[in-house]
Amino acid sequence: MTIYALSSGPGLAGISVIRVSGPETKKVIMTLSEEKLPEPRVASLRKFNKNKDNELIDEGILIWFPGPASYTGQDMAEFHVHGSKAVVDSIQEVISKIDGCRLAEPGEFTKIAFQNGKINLLKAESISDLISSETEIQRQQAIKIMTGKSSDKFNSLRTRLIKILSNIEAKIDFPEEDLPNDILKNIHSETKSIKNEIEKILNDQKVGERIREGFKIAIIGPTNAGKSSLLNFLSRRDIAIVSEIAGTTRDVIEAHLNLDGFPVVMSDTAGIRDSKNEIEKKGIKLALKKADDADLNIVVVEPKTVDFTHFSKDLKSKKAILVVNKSDLQNDQTNDEIKNFDPIHISIKEEKNLDQLINLIKEHLKNKFISTGETYITRERHRNNLKKCLDHLNDFEEKKTLEDFDKAAEDLRLATRYLGMLVGKVDVEEVLSSIFNDFCIGK
Repeated sequence: MTIYALSSGPGLAGISVIRVSGPETKKVIMTLSEEKLPEPRVASLRKFNKNKDNELIDEGILIWFPGPASYTGQDMAEFHVHGSKAVVDSIQEVISKIDGCRLAEPGEFTKIAFQNGKINLLKAESISDLISSETEIQRQQAIKIMTGKSSDKFNSLRTRLIKILSNIEAKIDFPEEDLPNDILKNIHSETKSIKNEIEKILNDQKVGERIREGFKIAIIGPTNAGKSSLLNFLSRRDIAIVSEIAGTTRDVIEAHLNLDGFPVVMSDTAGIRDSKNEIEKKGIKLALKKADDADLNIVVVEPKTVDFTHFSKDLKSKKAILVVNKSDLQNDQTNDEIKNFDPIHISIKEEKNLDQLINLIKEHLKNKFISTGETYITRERHRNNLKKCLDHLNDFEEKKTLEDFDKAAEDLRLATRYLGMLVGKVDVEEVLSSIFNDFCIGK
């Protein structure tokens, strides 16, 4: 099947790019331009026609990428045309009428590239992250993954495991043959070394996920303290409804912000108080969960707030910043318990001391985005596979005797498989290849 889609952004633009990939790509080119194929990977000026009567759709650039030397590994073409909806729709309509052509599904070009061995799973994910990046630090991380540093690391660990597994497989398949003593001696020391490296990768404070998904900040506090007003100020637009009526916010409202290049997901939550209203109670439950999941909580209170039951834990653990709002009211009767947590006194109404609050948030961001080593994990999928690999390596280390070789081999197979899942490579033939190369079996 040949797929096609608009690869540039939708809407009015100077140039739009329509991409085609598959066995009918040549036919698509000939149908639209009725000329011979252009030179591969050379931009050619062409007239694109709607039908055999040469009804002109547009004049633009055609680039022809014969497979397998293309992004997808298939025959591929790009049509660079003027970016109007009418032009794009007309060209896609012509392509849709060609037998064997259909509109591509989301991410299908990259999926085909992966299936054809042009890229691995990590690079496919990094392409998605690069397209979605909104801050400089997100762009930098996506580029690092695209260059293959993470893939090289995981493939290296996997190759070492396959080497160990090939030794054990050889002993199982040829028990009458004695393996060199140094090989048997080094098996556990090598797996221990690999295990230590994986543990070090996992102990990364989840910096990669924070960069990709955004640093999570929850604005929490009692009703009518100014939480929604603070979200609107930090977002520089009216996202949340602001009202003097207590309990206006009942759901979680999120805004994606860029604070000095750091990606932030800021959440406004329902005011926390005792309530008999079932809808408000559900909102308060969501607020408390959001506070538990957040990387940082901004606790917004009024000077006379006395109930700190829901906030004291975060304040004591330094996971929260205490903010006393409405300082414009010149209320000197600030609760003594509030003073114990060194609060920031602000006035959202008069924009007083808000720069001090923003600077303090930035300090938290800088500390959380610092990593002592390379960033290899950017998604929960990566972390789960590494954890499962580590579990099987731990199981392997518990098997000490030669009688346990069968079970030990299965532990290593599973550990190797989970490492392979990171980059999308699971191939038992590599174990067989390693056996033949290293032990000359079958000579």
